[in-house]
Amino acid sequence: MSNTEPYNILIVDDSQASLDMIKSILNEEDLRIVTATSGEAALKKVKANPFDLVLLDILMPGMDGFQVIRELKKNKNTQDVPVIFITAKHDEKSITEGFEEGAMDYVTKPFKDAELKARIRNHIELKRYKENLVQAKTEAEESSKVKSEFLANMSHEIRTPISGILGVVDLLKSSSLDDSQKNYVSIIESSTDLLLTIINDILDLSKIEAGKMTLEEVPFDIRKNLNDVVALFKMKAKEKNLYLKLNVDDNVPEVLIGDPVRIKQVFMNLISNAIKFTDEGGVTINVSEQEATEESFKLYAEVVDTGIGIDKESRDKLFKAFSQADVSTTRKHGGTGLGLSISRNLTIMMNGYLGVNSEEGEGSRFYFVISLDKGKPGQLQKQPEEEEEQKFIEGQFNILLVEDNAINQKVSRMLLQQLKQSVELAENGRVALDKIREKPYDIVFMDIHMPLMDGYEATEKIREAEKEKNRSPAFIVAVTANAVPEDKEKCFSIGMNDYVTKPFKKEHLISIFNKLAEKGTQNG
Repeated sequence: MSNTEPYNILIVDDSQASLDMIKSILNEEDLRIVTATSGEAALKKVKANPFDLVLLDILMPGMDGFQVIRELKKNKNTQDVPVIFITAKHDEKSITEGFEEGAMDYVTKPFKDAELKARIRNHIELKRYKENLVQAKTEAEESSKVKSEFLANMSHEIRTPISGILGVVDLLKSSSLDDSQKNYVSIIESSTDLLLTIINDILDLSKIEAGKMTLEEVPFDIRKNLNDVVALFKMKAKEKNLYLKLNVDDNVPEVLIGDPVRIKQVFMNLISNAIKFTDEGGVTINVSEQEATEESFKLYAEVVDTGIGIDKESRDKLFKAFSQADVSTTRKHGGTGLGLSISRNLTIMMNGYLGVNSEEGEGSRFYFVISLDKGKPGQLQKQPEEEEEQKFIEGQFNILLVEDNAINQKVSRMLLQQLKQSVELAENGRVALDKIREKPYDIVFMDIHMPLMDGYEATEKIREAEKEKNRSPAFIVAVTANAVPEDKEKCFSIGMNDYVTKPFKKEHLISIFNKLAEKGTQNG
């Protein structure tokens, strides 16, 4: 509703003189006045037309003012219309009853004209303001939904070709290559991983803004986590002739409970930036206790570098999305400017904060605090000593690959055949359903976004067909570019057995085959 539209006011009083008097007081251009001389007539008019305010007398023949307001509050379409009682009844009981019935205000006769106008103006403008807020909230939610859908679609469109590239990289790595060729493949792989990092950053920001980011609560070894993170950056630091040191205080518990992936993400963003903006010296990561109780632990961490530092004006922009300290910084060092914004939001979600101390030319110290629960060593899951690929359990499965993208069809088929699997193709869910009706498959790799029939509908129909034929259900793996929890939940709710995010690599396939081979051995 636009603020330029007049306010509609209904005056209800059995006295024509009172109606005329109030109308004369409210004789202003932006007020449209309608009158009613009985409670019954008032209800008909309110139900037929929208009003911003009802001025209601209490003492009327037939239906009195209290009965009128009760009827208004019962009706979903009229319950939010504000009501002001204007009446000669000024005893305490009537005033109390008026407010208990839901009146916004109570004015006793005789009244002062200016006071009545001021009260009316306050209530009608407040109602319009609330309506505008609701409308703005609705528009913002719709805009956020449209943005989230756009980002999800873009994620799918970008991840699909990346999936093909990484699949080919996996195939090349398994072939006979000389040192020069291995180097080329490594460059392709690292460049593709960087593209995925950028896509994931954009999706993370979208999830945070939409309030859909969720954190895990699992036991993890913080020292192993940090050693894994540091190992990722050792080569980059060595290339720039920088030192990279990690110091973890002895009073930091062996096991903490929280989201290890997101905590790693914060450390990785800070360490990556520190190395990026440091040309001499190096980077030091310090982790210690800020505060602890018997059950909880506040972890304090800092990443200190000897790099270019940050001036005051640039520091103010650091934690804003899509912002970097300087335009020239983007040209020289690259990046989207999302990492620090996401990291700050993640620390806030972990009941903490992220800050920085820095001066231009004197290096930087990024520090953060997060609140975690203490765990016990026995809670940690034992990790397999061997890599997944080294202990691949040989076993052949009849596989149906459901994928609409021609390149991914070829690459995925070659990956599966390299693992000595029997593979058939289906270019969409409808073709997949026809094939499964003809014969059973052990595993179905089901793409989610496809023309004619998507993966969700195809899975539901496949499960129905299996029941009709009294057949053992196939192991259906969702293959999707949408890395959001809602999609994962939906996949499992409609009958899928596993979930793989594009692009998947050979180790993902091996993990699935091992799981099924072990299950088959146990059943046998």
